Order: sequence, then C-alpha cells, then structure tokens
Amino acid sequence: MLTDVHCHPFDLITHFPAAEDERRKLGVICAASAATIEEFEYCEKLSLQAKADGAAPLLPCFAIHPQWGGMRNEELEMRYAVAEGLEQIAFLEKLAASGRLAAIGETGFDLFNAAFRETERWQEEMFAAHLEIALRYDLPLVIHARRAMHKIFSYSAGLKKCRAVVFHSWSGTAGEGEALVRRGINAFFSFGTAIMLNHREAMHCCAAFPADRLLTETDAPFQPLRGREFSGYTDIVSILHTMESLRGETGMEQIIETNFRNALGV
Repeated sequence: MLTDVHCHPFDLITHFPAAEDERRKLGVICAASAATIEEFEYCEKLSLQAKADGAAPLLPCFAIHPQWGGMRNEELEMRYAVAEGLEQIAFLEKLAASGRLAAIGETGFDLFNAAFRETERWQEEMFAAHLEIALRYDLPLVIHARRAMHKIFSYSAGLKKCRAVVFHSWSGTAGEGEALVRRGINAFFSFGTAIMLNHREAMHCCAAFPADRLLTETDAPFQPLRGREFSGYTDIVSILHTMESLRGETGMEQIIETNFRNALGV
C-alpha cells in the first residue's frame, strides 16, 4: 500500500475539498498532523469514518508546531504564546493518555529566520514537553527540524528511548542521519517532493540511507511541485517512483509500507 507519513488534511481541504475521497481511492495510509484542537478533531473524525467504512487508515497526530511562537510573535507578547502552548500541552497529554494518538508531531525546532530564532527558548520548552509525553506513553515522535539539527543532537539521550523518531521532510546531511542512528536513535527519514525538485542533499540522502529507514510523505498541501498550487495525495506515487530511480531499485512500496507500520506501530 502507498503510505504518507506526514500530511495536513485540515489545511488540504481549503485547496481540495475532495482530498479524502482521493486518498481513499488511492488507498493511501497516512499519518495526519494537527497543530490545533480544531485540526485534531477534524482528523480524528476522518479517522473514525475511515475505520467504519473499511477504508485505508488515517492516523491522527498532534503537537504544537515549532513555528507557532514566531508566527504570532508580532501579535502577542511571548508570555501569551507560552501560556497557550502550555494549554495545548495539557490537551496533548489528554490525547496521549486516552490512546487517541498515533504519534506526537510535528514538534521540533525551526531556526530558519530571525522571528523563529527569537522563540528558541520557547521551542526548547515545548520540545522537552513533547518528548516527555512521548516517552511516558510510548508514542512515536515526528520531528520538524529546519536549520536546527544541532538542537536535535542535544536531545539524543531522550530520543534514543523513543519507540521511533520520524524526521519529517529530512533536511539534514547524510552524515547527520548516520550519526543519529549510530547514537541508538530508532530514526526514520521521510522524503517528499524535495527529491523531485533538485534538492541535491535530500536526493543524496534518499539514495544513500538504508532502505529500512526510509519513508514517503506529501506534507500536503505545503510542498507543491513547480507550477502547482499545493501538494496532494497523488504526489506519493511520483515521490515513490523518484525514490526508486534515485536508489536504482524497485519494490520500494512494500518496503516503505513496512517501515511506516514499524514506525507508527500499526
């Protein structure tokens, strides 16, 4: 089966209202990321409907996105951003305790620009809270890391205790990926349309990493191909074919599905 380890169904419907019908038709198993309570409730509704209908599973995930503080820093003083973040952490704990989560994510660090770098301390607080809950409830962790791999390495001791750590839209180097695995982290590296957009390091990593560490994703709707408004579930087919071409091997669909199930515990 085709698998999409990272997508945003709530955001995707604003571009493509028939997205869930398309996902079911293609038979794509996906892990659905949510960053607000409203988003999670929408994803959970889709998940329950898919289960009732015998459709390909949609697995709800939840976390406070590391960009959150920076995007709202101009509108709110940071103490309010932190306060709301802590409120959402309480919601995350409730979801984890009640068994409603497939994974915690996406969480992590984003130091891409000045606004995000100003919230680094807040990001640290949020990530530490996410990691603690992941360990307490034995849940996989889905990580967003942009210009922040040094931050991830500083949490190696905790991360190697996680059931699985999925690096969404891997943006590190091959050496960094190999170092994470050497440190005992059960790391999986997910690739999306970047490998179709001439991102040289992503393409190199996709070709070089062990097959049992690879995953595919759309990040729909946020990683469109050139000339497209948004990414969608159909992109998984092209991403998978590109991965096979880069690696010079076939049969990756089954391998990726096995990896997906191992990482998410399904």
